Amino acid sequence: MTEEKFQKRIDAEQKIEPKDWMPDAYRKHLIRQISQHAHSEVIGMQPEGNWVTRAPSLRAKMILLAKIQDEAGHGLYLYSACETLGISRDELVQQLHDGKAKYSSIFNYPTLNWADMGAVGWLVDGAAIVNQVSLQRTSYGPYSRGMVRICKEESFHQRQGYEIMATMAAGTPEQKQMAQDALNRIWWPSIMMFGPHDADSPRSGNALKWKIKRQTNDELRQSFIDKTVAQAELIGLTIPDPDLKWNEETGHYDFGAMDWDEFWRVVKGDGPCNKQRLDHHKKAHKEGEWVRNAAKAYAKKQELLTV
Repeated sequence: MTEEKFQKRIDAEQKIEPKDWMPDAYRKHLIRQISQHAHSEVIGMQPEGNWVTRAPSLRAKMILLAKIQDEAGHGLYLYSACETLGISRDELVQQLHDGKAKYSSIFNYPTLNWADMGAVGWLVDGAAIVNQVSLQRTSYGPYSRGMVRICKEESFHQRQGYEIMATMAAGTPEQKQMAQDALNRIWWPSIMMFGPHDADSPRSGNALKWKIKRQTNDELRQSFIDKTVAQAELIGLTIPDPDLKWNEETGHYDFGAMDWDEFWRVVKGDGPCNKQRLDHHKKAHKEGEWVRNAAKAYAKKQELLTV
């Protein structure tokens, strides 16, 4: 098959499956994007796992544990989807450990108190939903199908976070201030999660052409901001952006400039928790090696028994 015929399939909204012919650049783009998504799900468990033993109630602890379990599952779905492109999970993890593969910059910020669990669920998972809903229609079949279940579970995560923030905002003045402080710290990193402005995102062109992505970074960011402002107003919290205002002409919110120097500094490894997050992952991976070896040995034994 030629690239021209491949593009015709894309334009006709046909899903590309693992055994179908695809351009090398399409395959490489998917490996980069899906692996980054998978790594983000797995690394993202760390700031939340830190609060399991300190959740304010048994109910809150159970919900947080369920959320963390979901994220582990999301990582597994995505690693499996990525493996259909001809790369092994061992290679994917090694790329992460070597710094060749990235994960979402938002997970390199600390979670200082319980209100941060609310802000992360509301904002970070809320941003993820906006991005991932469109990925349900991505052109690569295994990725598209995996996103259906992931989006349903992310909706639960967003509601969990918003409930925490709403409860704290309706509590004592000190609790409301904690919620506002968490919003102040996590707002800007969360809207930078969508990536650079479209003009500064060279890979977006092919991603849109191949329908790997269905919307640009700026379109997704705008959609998230438009949805979230009303949610903040409903519970009495203030988005920390003095330039935020409704634009009658565009039908969207105008918003202030983001600190892209900070964004790139964190992406390149100089964020508050970059080293901590990666060191923890490497340690857990090494300590869990015996489990992986035992599973492989069992699978091999079962294979021999069926011959």
